[in-house]
Amino acid sequence: MLGPWQTPRSAAPPDRRRPLPRLPPAAGGHDTARWWRALPVLLLGAFLPVLDAFIVNVALADLGADLGASEGQLELTVSGYGVAYACTLVAGGRLGDRYGRRRLFLIGMALFTAMSAACGLAPNVGVLIAFRILQGLTAAMVFPQVLAAIQSGFQGADRQKAVGVFGLVIGSAGAIGQLLGGVLLSADLFGLGWRPIFLVNVPIGIVALLLATRIVPETRAPAAPSVDIGGAIALAATIALLLVPLTLGRAEGWPVWTWVCLAAVPPAAFAFAASQARMERAGGTPLLPPSLIRLPTARWALATMLVFPIAVGGFMFSVAIILQVGHGYTPIRSGLALASAACGFLAVALFSARLVARFGGAVLAVGALVYAVGITVLGAVAATGGASLPFGAIVVPLFVLGIGWGLVLVPLMGLALAALPVDRAGLAGGVLSTALQVGLATGASVMGSILFGVVGDHPDADAWRAGTWAVTSVLCGLALVTVVLSLRLARTLARG
Repeated sequence: MLGPWQTPRSAAPPDRRRPLPRLPPAAGGHDTARWWRALPVLLLGAFLPVLDAFIVNVALADLGADLGASEGQLELTVSGYGVAYACTLVAGGRLGDRYGRRRLFLIGMALFTAMSAACGLAPNVGVLIAFRILQGLTAAMVFPQVLAAIQSGFQGADRQKAVGVFGLVIGSAGAIGQLLGGVLLSADLFGLGWRPIFLVNVPIGIVALLLATRIVPETRAPAAPSVDIGGAIALAATIALLLVPLTLGRAEGWPVWTWVCLAAVPPAAFAFAASQARMERAGGTPLLPPSLIRLPTARWALATMLVFPIAVGGFMFSVAIILQVGHGYTPIRSGLALASAACGFLAVALFSARLVARFGGAVLAVGALVYAVGITVLGAVAATGGASLPFGAIVVPLFVLGIGWGLVLVPLMGLALAALPVDRAGLAGGVLSTALQVGLATGASVMGSILFGVVGDHPDADAWRAGTWAVTSVLCGLALVTVVLSLRLARTLARG
């Protein structure tokens, strides 16, 4: 029997003007009260993976000193997690559709907790990087189940509220990670130094497991297709070919293999796209159906979700280094400074839904412009502040930057999913989440390479000033690109 996406192999390719094929709605019932009780536990599965993408940033200086890590190894500690996470998110979502989202959530959370403990106990930087990569793989088993479960368990206005809370959680996790990391480092619990930034996941993960077994309902797609293993491998290879050389290239002196990998990215991406198109024409279910990308809303949302997180990931990585290494901030002082960005984020995130209801997708463009203003002022203050950068001088631009961050990241996914058919929203959510993680990892890799490349091996105050200007200029440019993309998305949403 042919599946819901399948057509006879002898049939002609589908006409692009016809309605797109739709997956049947996932099963799982709609006991709204039960799902609201389960939501906080599910959101832990969204919060922890994003937290761990950022919490390590404030510990980079301590990690380098304690483990003798090079600049490239420090970048790989951040980006290795992000690369592994981004490469397997869509596949993790498909596994949940097929074998049960609650089951994958529990398995993934158990493995994520174990890998967090292994990272916290790592004896050297090589072992730490290896376990960070495994931690990213396990995070990709957990995160996509959250949005898929929300799509399955909630309906109508409840679904929109739940997706809004989801956006708030994943956005705030990055900012909270910086502050929490600074607090844990300064506390130096049991003399463990940087290790508690990973070990803190262990008790939280255990609690999440115990609660999830009791209150999270099981859901799965009633006609879930088999996982596109070949597509998953091809996508992972394409992302890795891009991010690994960007992460290690500068520190290794840009050897031949880095250029070979980067040159292989376009043909690898083309081969992946061609395989996905062939599979969909043949009636199969590819990992990333081209019919989804042909939807204007999905296309512009995907572009926005890719570009803006590059600015966010690059900001989180580079500013933590600039403050701690360039200006001598302690981890707690750096975390408190970045907490002002979290305050700005939360100040608008709590009522961003009302802003979107009144002004529509234009809120995203305004947010990106505010972010550009904040990062420009921050760069000017940091670059002209000399070796001693007053704490009070950076609080306001960081707060403004956080406002822009919240106006873009919180509404973006909700706007995109609300404009898509419900049966495509789960798939779109996985694709958008992948774009988010690719952007964050790319931002850390690219901005790290730019910063370390400009300041050199033995930087003085002038070198840090030049590095700060270089990084903030690129980040501002990315924010302005986000303005353009957001306006295109807003026009698409307005046309319905």
